[in-house]
Amino acid sequence: MTTHPIQTDCCYRGGRCPTCVTLRAYEVYTEVYGAQEAIITGNCRGGFGVGELIAFLYARSFPKSEWSKRVDEALRGLRLGAAAEKPDSKE
Repeated sequence: MTTHPIQTDCCYRGGRCPTCVTLRAYEVYTEVYGAQEAIITGNCRGGFGVGELIAFLYARSFPKSEWSKRVDEALRGLRLGAAAEKPDSKE
């Protein structure tokens, strides 16, 4: 199985993810931020972070016209690691 590198913790290289997953996330990334192939090859900060994968794959389930809004929505509420143990702030 072919894989791409991913970050498993803040700026930590060491994880791997199947390309069938990273390429779908990259499709959304490209639509929202523009092309930067180094993000999936690992030559840019070690690849996608886990939270980014979650946000981009979540957004992909919506129409393309909503991807940017849905990425923002997912990232705004995402808590990983120690941050996940803190209670949600009231917005």
